Amino acid sequence: MQRSAPRLSRILACAAVPAMLVAAGCSSGSDSGDKGSGAPDTASSSSSAAPSAATPTKKVDPAKFAKLPDVCKSITTKTIDTLVPKAKNKKGTAANSSDLTSRGGCSWNGLEDKGVKGSQYRWLDVSFYRYESDATLGSGQERAAENFTKELGKVQATEGAKNLRTTVAGGVGDQANTVTYQLRKTDEDFTYATVVSRTGNAVVVLSYNGAGYAGAKGPSEGWIVNGAISASKEALAAVAAANK
Repeated sequence: MQRSAPRLSRILACAAVPAMLVAAGCSSGSDSGDKGSGAPDTASSSSSAAPSAATPTKKVDPAKFAKLPDVCKSITTKTIDTLVPKAKNKKGTAANSSDLTSRGGCSWNGLEDKGVKGSQYRWLDVSFYRYESDATLGSGQERAAENFTKELGKVQATEGAKNLRTTVAGGVGDQANTVTYQLRKTDEDFTYATVVSRTGNAVVVLSYNGAGYAGAKGPSEGWIVNGAISASKEALAAVAAANK
């Protein structure tokens, strides 16, 4: 009875860890200290034989891409000059990331003052997500396809969006959709185009938007969409280039 407390502690400790770790770190052999007189541990013998009868681990395809590019360099300077005139920082502002091999982001914004003709504001933002192959979760490509759908859903659920439409973006990666909408901010109507795309095991979410200030007419939806698609193609090409 004196040994029941340590045994209970080990059981509770095992219950607190993920199931995959229980088999590795909390096997029945851990109770060998409770057995007396050196008698054979039949439970441990039975447990040790289990792996040979277990279902073989599922084989998955290897991930296509092993790393991501430098996100702020994934869009060319020429494209930034075209889409974001007078950008505050042409090199871009990198998003915080604890693992740049799995995710990263960068953004550019600027206000072009045209004097009596008003001003034009533009914002470009790009995010990368890369997924490894995992026997329990699927291949990197499968996981990326699942998260492509999730990221698309997030954009489609943008709060306050008006006239939201989703269309297929042909010729952009392995799959891509463009979501367009209008959003009222700072007392102005902004036009948005967000392209969610996938190449292999990588997902790219690129958003481009703009508005006119001080009486200036805002950019057309066609201009915003074309700019977003063009920049998305550059971002996808940067993923392939980074893995050559």
